[in-house]
Amino acid sequence: MFHKLFLFSFVLFLTTASVFAQSSKKNSTSDYIELYKDLAVKEMNRVAIPASITMAQGILESGNGNSTLARKSNNHFGIKCHSDWKGKKVYHDDDKKGECFRKYKTVYESYIDHSEFLTGKKRYASLFDLKTTDYKGWAKGLKKAGYATDPKYAHRLIKIIEENKLYLLDEDKKWSRKDSKTSSGGNDNFVITPYNTHVPDYNNGVKYIRVEKDDTFEGIAQEFGLRSWELYHYNDLPTNADISKNRYLYIQGKKGKANKKHAVHTVKKGETLHYISQKYGVKLKKILRFNGLKEGAKVKEGDRLNLRKKKK
Repeated sequence: MFHKLFLFSFVLFLTTASVFAQSSKKNSTSDYIELYKDLAVKEMNRVAIPASITMAQGILESGNGNSTLARKSNNHFGIKCHSDWKGKKVYHDDDKKGECFRKYKTVYESYIDHSEFLTGKKRYASLFDLKTTDYKGWAKGLKKAGYATDPKYAHRLIKIIEENKLYLLDEDKKWSRKDSKTSSGGNDNFVITPYNTHVPDYNNGVKYIRVEKDDTFEGIAQEFGLRSWELYHYNDLPTNADISKNRYLYIQGKKGKANKKHAVHTVKKGETLHYISQKYGVKLKKILRFNGLKEGAKVKEGDRLNLRKKKK
């Protein structure tokens, strides 16, 4: 009876703390660790997943608990529905439009389901042969097993663990805010979830976002796990570009041709080649090639441009 009463009180405390945190200012990384480190340690003792790994995944996947998916659905690990999910569901744009994600009543349920997800899948079985203190092996193993599509996923987890000394949790040592790099004004930039501030959409099958007030190239790059140069490259922009001059930015490389419905475009007054490239989600160099134009070429009202390779 005492055990059940303690567990109920523990869950109630965490749920209350979660609601309070969500209703006030955004969590920093150290705020997030302080709120949920006990849950991560509890799950480590129960199923042998390193607490540092659970914490780092929660920080990364939920943007310190600030993402829409975390705040409204208590999903802190970005776990999608899959065919075996029988619980509540919500829909967000991710790798594809309108993907199904799991919804939980409490953050506690999200942590438990994260544990069940890893222990219940054969592809993660080899991870449990590792020691709970081998956070690097776990991080690399998760990436190898296909937990995330981000090629730098393991590196990101390891960086979060080491910058915030989360390995102390694996060693059964006490963690405090002074251990976190972010507790004293350091970098606190692990908010890369696409649900945090920008909702991606698709044009010509390419993912893009709408530019918002106060956006920067660096901020958007961090949010989506990109380097700044990738944003310039994807959008055919110089590195000194003014972000406020762009209504939309692609966060993936544009296609080599337009949709079949848009094989040809008639230039309207004021339009540039760059504008047309962005409008149709086609690489600028491809439009130049399709039309026998050189870099820096100008177009005028009434010109007809091929947006696909012309059939011979």
